[in-house]
Amino acid sequence: MPKRFSTARGREFGDAVRAALSATGMSARLICEKIDWDPGKLSDLLHGKGGSSEVDLAILLSFCRIAPEERDHLLRLFRETDVRIWWQHFADQQTFRMRTFLEHLWKAKEFLVWQPLVIPGLLQLPDYLRALCRESVSLPADEIEDRVAGRVRMQEVLRQRLDCTFYIHEQVLWTQVGGEELMRAQLHHLLQMSVRPYIHLRIVPFSAGAHAGMSGSFDLLKFDRIEPVIFLEAENSILVVERKDSIRDYEDIVKNLDRKAFDEDDSRTLIAKLAA
Repeated sequence: MPKRFSTARGREFGDAVRAALSATGMSARLICEKIDWDPGKLSDLLHGKGGSSEVDLAILLSFCRIAPEERDHLLRLFRETDVRIWWQHFADQQTFRMRTFLEHLWKAKEFLVWQPLVIPGLLQLPDYLRALCRESVSLPADEIEDRVAGRVRMQEVLRQRLDCTFYIHEQVLWTQVGGEELMRAQLHHLLQMSVRPYIHLRIVPFSAGAHAGMSGSFDLLKFDRIEPVIFLEAENSILVVERKDSIRDYEDIVKNLDRKAFDEDDSRTLIAKLAA
C-alpha cells in the first residue's frame, strides 16, 4: 500500500530523494515519462507527502542508477517515514556520520541544547574534540580526524545565524579536557561565540542543586512548518523523538533549566573568571 507521511523524517526522505535524482541530470518530467509515472506522484514523494510504495521507490532508484549505498539509505529511510521515535546506530560505519541530525539542523529555526558533561558540539574547538575522542572506547584512532572534520562541517550551520540557546552545567567549565591551556582556550572561544546575537549561553551553576535536566543531555530542534524534534545521543547511536507528549516533557525541562540558569551576562562573567 502507498505510504503517506507528514513527519520530519518524511521531509528528510523527500529532500534526500530530490538530491539523488538531481544528481542524475534528468528532469522530473523526463523521469516520469521514462517510468510511466504521473508527475504528481513524484512530486508527492519529493515533498515528503508519500503516495508511493517501497516497490515504486525501488523502481525509481533503479532507473536512475542511484549508487548502492545511497539506494540502501533511501530505502531504510522510507521504511521509517511514519515513525515518531526511531533509533539510529552508527557504530558499524567507517567514519562518524550523523546525517539525520545534520539534515534536520540545517532546516531548524531554533536550536536548544542541554549539556551537563561537555562543551556542546557546535561550540567545541577541534583540539577539545580531539581530546574527547582520544578517550573514546569505540572510536578507532585512525577515525578521529574524520570525526573532527565532520564536527567542523556541522559548525558551518552557524553561518545561517541559527538561533541557538546552550544550557551548560558549571561542572563542564571546570573539567580540564585536554589540559589547562586547552581548556582556557576553549573558554575564551565560548566568550567569543557568545557575543553573536543569535548565540545564547546559559550556565546552570552548582548552586542550582537538583534540577529537571539531571536525566541527561538532549538537543531540541524547532522548525517553521513541522513539529519539534528531540535528539538524544549515546556512545554509538542516537534516538530521535517526535511524539508530541515527549516533546512537551523536554520543553518543560527547558523551562526548568531557564529558571535555574544564570542569565547571559552572569554566565559570561563566570566563564571569563574561569578563563582568566
